[in-house]
Amino acid sequence: MSSTRSRKRAGLALVAALPLVAGALAMGIPTAQADASHGRHTLAGSKPAWATATSDKGATSDANKVTLRVYLAGRDAQGLAAYAQAVSDPASASYGSFLSAAQAKSRFGATQQQVADTTAWLESSGLQVTGANDHYLTVTGDVSAAEKAFGTQLHNFAKGSKTYRAPVGTASVPASLSGTVLTVTGLDNSPRRAQHQDTLPPPGAVFKNSGPFSTYFGSNTDKKLPVAYGTHAPYAVKGYTGRQLRSAYGAGSYTGKGVTVAITDAFASPTIAADAKKYAARNGDADYKRGQFTQVLPADYRFTGADECDASGWYGEETLDVEAVHALAPAADITYVGASSCTDDDLLDALNKIVDHRLADIVSNSWGDLESNETPDIAAAYDQIFQLGAVEGIGFYFSSGDAGDNVANPNGNGTKQVDTPSNSPWVTSVGGTALAVGKGDTYQWETGWGTLKASLSADGSAWTAFPGAYTSGAGGGTSKLYAQPFYQRGVVPNALALANGGTVKQRVEPDISAVADPNTGFLVGQTQAFPDGSFQYSEYRIGGTSLAAPVIAGVQALAQQARHGVPIGFANPLIYDRYGTGAYHDVTDHPLGRGQDLAVVRVDFANGFDASDGLLTSLRSLGKDSSLSAVTGYDDVTGVGTPARGYVDSYKPGHRR
Repeated sequence: MSSTRSRKRAGLALVAALPLVAGALAMGIPTAQADASHGRHTLAGSKPAWATATSDKGATSDANKVTLRVYLAGRDAQGLAAYAQAVSDPASASYGSFLSAAQAKSRFGATQQQVADTTAWLESSGLQVTGANDHYLTVTGDVSAAEKAFGTQLHNFAKGSKTYRAPVGTASVPASLSGTVLTVTGLDNSPRRAQHQDTLPPPGAVFKNSGPFSTYFGSNTDKKLPVAYGTHAPYAVKGYTGRQLRSAYGAGSYTGKGVTVAITDAFASPTIAADAKKYAARNGDADYKRGQFTQVLPADYRFTGADECDASGWYGEETLDVEAVHALAPAADITYVGASSCTDDDLLDALNKIVDHRLADIVSNSWGDLESNETPDIAAAYDQIFQLGAVEGIGFYFSSGDAGDNVANPNGNGTKQVDTPSNSPWVTSVGGTALAVGKGDTYQWETGWGTLKASLSADGSAWTAFPGAYTSGAGGGTSKLYAQPFYQRGVVPNALALANGGTVKQRVEPDISAVADPNTGFLVGQTQAFPDGSFQYSEYRIGGTSLAAPVIAGVQALAQQARHGVPIGFANPLIYDRYGTGAYHDVTDHPLGRGQDLAVVRVDFANGFDASDGLLTSLRSLGKDSSLSAVTGYDDVTGVGTPARGYVDSYKPGHRR
């Protein structure tokens, strides 16, 4: 465990990005394409880029088994995208005309005829349909049957030191099913294996912060330590509480009453209810009312891949998300929806539950992966959920990532790129800042989150290799998969929208931001495993855009309350509509003026939990995010900025800019 505790990564298939077909309404939605010459309809992006001729190891045995998901397009896929935009755009006559879950299913869901036609085609190819729901059919069978059904052969391909199955060409379906089948997943099996676990592991190993601390930013400075940037840096805060964050982001008297926030992660912490209750009591948050916190978990608690996915690591993610939302919106209901594993299939199922049963108004998601690990087939499945949520008045918020431009990400192959699903134009991408809350809970300033670390020299006289090496920072940048959505026009600078070259403007993330720097982070409380084998509740400071996403979700719950409970839905059009107003703190990397850099001193236990192995003292410079910069106006670290005192009130009915 680390005090950064990066957001968890979804178990996406490790494939290179492919261009998406331009979608309706400039929202970059992937679509299938007709191949009239062969009477087939191709499914864009179903062939991974790593499946090249030079890596081809030959045909997969016809007798090998495959398990696939065939996603259904529903009654009117293009109409769904159009209506999702219309109900979300305040300039549209249909703005706010949300549908119930039943109405959305009736208008846009798959028909029985589509299910029957798809089933008949699959079975005629020799595949067996083993399950079906409102979104997809689960299919099993031999490789030879899958090849017949999808019009492409499956071969084994080398990928690094491993070998995986993948199609040699783009998959297709009969032209008669062009409006029925949205996409297929599972033709490649890189890497998605999971073993069934009847029980989840206990909480993970303990992590605690050493002191000294500041109680608010700048409250404790040791002038015996070396100078940095012309002054003595203060000790890092112990961890901000809900009271401090509510004040910084203008919560006022709003509590989120009447609003439900859902949180998705994988697995389920066995101690979450007790931890959340204890944390609230210890840190001045309101008690949880009966039924205010609920969990929706897989049937019979059937989880998979606990070892591969580091299940106990997800417990801390769930704990952070729940405690942060409650800290910002203490009267909001919270529904935790746990996925069976960390793979796309199971995370998609968790999101589907929320939409199918309209479990919440606002959905916080602190997980994701590199955009280069996403293909349009997976993107299509995610975007369909986000669009269905939009027509029901549900907004999805995703953390933008914790490795800046991802060049230093060990899994990023040195390539500058954004994260996914936060790259989707149908979600709100949440970036991160370093936050200074001063005496009396007053907002002082923010920088973009980006950290350089320099350790204290052995004799205590200097910061070694000052200002130090890059450790982490808020994710952001320009998507290679999605075109620029309508709401970013006129706000996002062309230099960012065209950063990938060419003439087509692309989606840029994040959209909005909140505190994320673990050096100015949030105090969280969790039951952890101590070295003596005991399980004990303890508190520590945490950060990452895993923090920023639930903070913004909590703020959005306050904003929805200000609207007298009327759902905000997909929020990006409203977020950008407020750009340049007093609703936002316009965050820059030099809030005190050009040339005035900022830093904090941090002291850590060498072993992560006590002083028996010594202490490590380091200087953490703020506002140093890889190649990304927080500048005046929109930027690729903080988006339009962070919520200011006027943000929540700007959602009141009749409010004018």
